[in-house]
Amino acid sequence: MLVFVAIGRHAHGHGDGVAGIWQTAWPFLAGLGIGLAAVRAWRRPLAVRPAGLGAWLGAAWAGMVIRVLAGQGTAAAFIAVATAFLALFLLGWRVVLIALRHRHLRHARLAGSRRG
Repeated sequence: MLVFVAIGRHAHGHGDGVAGIWQTAWPFLAGLGIGLAAVRAWRRPLAVRPAGLGAWLGAAWAGMVIRVLAGQGTAAAFIAVATAFLALFLLGWRVVLIALRHRHLRHARLAGSRRG
């Protein structure tokens, strides 16, 4: 998330300083914490549901609300890009992990059935 913030700040000419990155990122990090706590993500942290969805919705939507309350901008394009990015990086790796697990289990079953 911090890398995305740094890239966005740089691309828009807002500077790459730590204070600026923090100013942009903290609402989303706070939203992430809210979302993870709301779904008790520590129970199944690798699961898409509820941990991944809680992380994504918390970071995206609670983060946007916090951003507004903090007096920061929320242009429609910014909301769309941030929501899509957060979905990709908070849900995407979980989906890939699940797909790899299923693939591994399928191959293990096939190998076992060939032996027997």
